[in-house]
Amino acid sequence: MSLQTSLQQRISAAQALLQRAEKLYTGAEGHQKLCGKLRSELRFLRRVEAGEVQVKESHLQSTNLTHLTAIVDSAESLEDVSALLHVFTYLDATGCRQTLVVDVVANGGHTWVKAVGRKAEALHNIWQGRGHYGDKSIIRQAEDFLQASSQQPVQYRHPVIVFAFYNGVSCPMANRLKDMGISIRGDIVAVNTVTTEDEGGEDEEEEEEEDAEEVEEPHVDSEEDEEDESELTRVDRNTVVARLAFPTQVQVEECQRINLDITTLITYVSSLCHGRCHFTFKEPVLTEQAAQERLQQVLPQLDAFMEGKELFACRAAVHDFRVILDTLGGPGEKERAEKLLARVQVVDDNPSERTLRLLPSAKINQRSLMIFGTGDSLRAVTMTANSRFVRAAANQGVRYSVFIHQPRALTEGKEWRATPI
Repeated sequence: MSLQTSLQQRISAAQALLQRAEKLYTGAEGHQKLCGKLRSELRFLRRVEAGEVQVKESHLQSTNLTHLTAIVDSAESLEDVSALLHVFTYLDATGCRQTLVVDVVANGGHTWVKAVGRKAEALHNIWQGRGHYGDKSIIRQAEDFLQASSQQPVQYRHPVIVFAFYNGVSCPMANRLKDMGISIRGDIVAVNTVTTEDEGGEDEEEEEEEDAEEVEEPHVDSEEDEEDESELTRVDRNTVVARLAFPTQVQVEECQRINLDITTLITYVSSLCHGRCHFTFKEPVLTEQAAQERLQQVLPQLDAFMEGKELFACRAAVHDFRVILDTLGGPGEKERAEKLLARVQVVDDNPSERTLRLLPSAKINQRSLMIFGTGDSLRAVTMTANSRFVRAAANQGVRYSVFIHQPRALTEGKEWRATPI
């Protein structure tokens, strides 16, 4: 195949992949980042086509396109994709802060996917210590994923890690990953000869040096280095031992404990949520909330999530809720508040250890630390409309299990001067 033909095929593939990616979970975090990487890849290939960049034909196979294809394929195979190319921060075994890129976050955050585009031969040889300098084996990467996921629980459960191999994985490597607790997707292929399974093990056969002249690889990611097809390869990709499909939906037992924030307590009893939203108020924010309520009722969402679960609230939340209620609440709102609180177990303020490490800011105040921190200690999902605190805490590396809803204020006492619509 000529260089020009190969180039045209890669350009066509990149264009088709970009079209697929643009239609894929447009609301997911990182969607534009993925599309941007594909556009960058397409620009590089067109520069090659225009003669601005000189490359060998073999290097056209070494672009990031294979890895990006694997990411798009993975995302298309999963449900409830919330993020693409998401960067998580975690502490390694020595306590140093590290970052990890998860290609696809799906199933409400319960599934992390690493898409692997490299060939089984190259993966196996790196594992056996025959890769290029700086190559990191899949096993070592799996250790990083396990370390990071242990520090990023979703509803107090660690995410399921899936390694999706789009060009196969050797049977010994697959077995090692499974033993570590990693789920596998893709073809598990045979190994021609018995090899040492220990990390970085040496083979008794003499290694032959590659004769290929080393050149600088254009626009090549370490994930997509030129594959080693030398005699060191002992993987037979034509012999598929097993073919494992994607676990499209991970069944996770829902947390049965709920911690109620002040914003949820107020929303639950607000007259706006009980049929009194057909007003234009003197206060623009109340008028806006009334309009939102007419478009989408909040109370059915709250009731559906709370159904059959234990309800908790810390003393700080209940105290401040009562103060606000005494000041602003109308008769109907106060009556609904008493009925709601009768269903709630009030517990002492007991913020978790990681909550106490948060640095105070305009969005992280003492009251929020008590409420969210107590929910964290209870291992409960905190229901809240305070998304600003949730984001600020996440920016400091503390991610809470939360159910976020739209806010509603107490409005019964202000209806007398509002205009009915």
